[in-house]
Amino acid sequence: MRTHYCTDVTEAKIGETVTVAGWVNSRRDHGGIIFIDLRDKSGLVQLVADPSDSKDALAIAETVRDEYVLIATGLVRARGEGLENPNLKTGKIEIVLKDLIIENKSKPMPFDINDEKVNDEIKLRNRFLELRSRKSFEIFQLRSKATIQVRNTLDELGFLDVETPILTKSTPEGARDYLVPSRVHPGEFYALPQSPQLFKQLLMVAGFDKYFQIAKCFRDEDLRADRQPEFTQIDVEMSFCTQDDVIAVAERLIYDVFTKCGKTIPSTFRRMKYSEAMEKYGSDKPDLRIDMPLVDVIDIFANSTNEIFAEIAKDKKNNRIKALKCKNGDNIFSKRQMKGFEDYVRKFGAKGLGYFQMKEDGLKGPLTKFFSEADLEEIVKVTELEVGDVVFFGAGAKKVVWDYMGRFRLFLASEMNIVPEDALEFLWVVDFPMFEVEDGRTKALHHPFTMPKSLEDTSDLEAIESIAYDIVLNGTELGGGSIRIHKEEIQSKVFELMGISKEEAKEKFGFLLDALQYGAPSHGGFAMGLDRMIMLLAGTDSIRDVIAFPKTQKAQCLLTQAPSSVDEEQLKELSIRLRKTLTDN
Repeated sequence: MRTHYCTDVTEAKIGETVTVAGWVNSRRDHGGIIFIDLRDKSGLVQLVADPSDSKDALAIAETVRDEYVLIATGLVRARGEGLENPNLKTGKIEIVLKDLIIENKSKPMPFDINDEKVNDEIKLRNRFLELRSRKSFEIFQLRSKATIQVRNTLDELGFLDVETPILTKSTPEGARDYLVPSRVHPGEFYALPQSPQLFKQLLMVAGFDKYFQIAKCFRDEDLRADRQPEFTQIDVEMSFCTQDDVIAVAERLIYDVFTKCGKTIPSTFRRMKYSEAMEKYGSDKPDLRIDMPLVDVIDIFANSTNEIFAEIAKDKKNNRIKALKCKNGDNIFSKRQMKGFEDYVRKFGAKGLGYFQMKEDGLKGPLTKFFSEADLEEIVKVTELEVGDVVFFGAGAKKVVWDYMGRFRLFLASEMNIVPEDALEFLWVVDFPMFEVEDGRTKALHHPFTMPKSLEDTSDLEAIESIAYDIVLNGTELGGGSIRIHKEEIQSKVFELMGISKEEAKEKFGFLLDALQYGAPSHGGFAMGLDRMIMLLAGTDSIRDVIAFPKTQKAQCLLTQAPSSVDEEQLKELSIRLRKTLTDN
């Protein structure tokens, strides 16, 4: 049908007759001569309908409108002097039409496909049109290139691509499952996989040694910019390995993908203990592009005459008082702005936000009266203050302080516009706690199949570390993994500490516990979000941009109107009866 893509028609084709096909990007009538910019996946080329060359082609061109689908045949010629377009790859040539076919017409577009300010709802209802934009195509071109490189790298490293089940057993220990009713087994349900975790462990027990999968995963959870109910992850598992072995594979994979996609990154990445990340940055996924660490000042505040600070400082195990230096902040922000920052941190549980200004004659601010001169000097010393700087303070329960001061750090950096956009700062966060205790309930911080470093002392569950690791890029978690439990007695002990009875463990995970009794090798692995990786590679702030047909934050597909109701007959076949709600008629 066509002989060339649009941008293949270059100066080298001058004098040749070519056929191109695509969509009308724009149409211009210049006094009886019509110019059409034709677009395909490669880019644009200019068509010229001139009555002196073809009256028939001109007649058809007069009826053409934006986004019509055309097949055009014509002679390639150089553009006239002064008429070249340096912004186009084909800017030095044009195609003089001999024959023009309207392959299909188009209704008027509901929006300009290159207008990024169009309402998201409109774009998602017409996602197939938004995908026509150059930006969208380049994103999916990048995604394809990255995905192919993932497969090539892991194949080179001896990993076997294995598909695991989509219909599986519900194990509601993490996010909520998406359930699928069984027609053959009335009243029973499959679950869509949150990850292939258990199956990839079983493949290690089976002796497959090295497994990978570009896997679809499903989680019925609250959504945000970097989450979707269905997403794609790069899933990797290997046997007889240490944490260092797994990290080396992940670093090789990331390096190959980012290099293939035109980015320059180091071949190995910095590592940081979880405890250090939380204490210095208030986050287990710190953005290291920002040089603004939190400083512990609880010992200094213990000497304060302010009863609130002094009381908080008494419990150094469970409480924190953190200082955050804002370089030159006194010259950037007004007092009114700095007082307004308190409203920001209150949204995340802060009871207040104190600050000092570094003036020529020392620290100033309403809190200085509660400190001795020696303590004020110590604050200046430990936070490395210079004239013009401001230092902010957060005090309270450690998890709350970590959270809001970590968020506040990012907020200030954004307000000051000091985050370098092109920088790529990778970080391994290691030595995560094995457990976290919330409302008296013990949960696995990663998942319950993570190997703890030791279970000899269980008096303080939150003090037990695991052999787990997350890879972070620019403050976004790309993925993570762990060395897994490969001994049934350790797995059973972990379940016990989590309050999972033997009966419950057998019911939910019996197949895994059985498998671990048949010579399971030591093993570990990782999973990385492919969507998040592409989001960061493409420089966009939402994974919706890198998924062909994404859902909204309410987990709806506006294009197909999913989820949708089904007829009574389908429900009857599945032995399902819907409960009427008060809002039903």
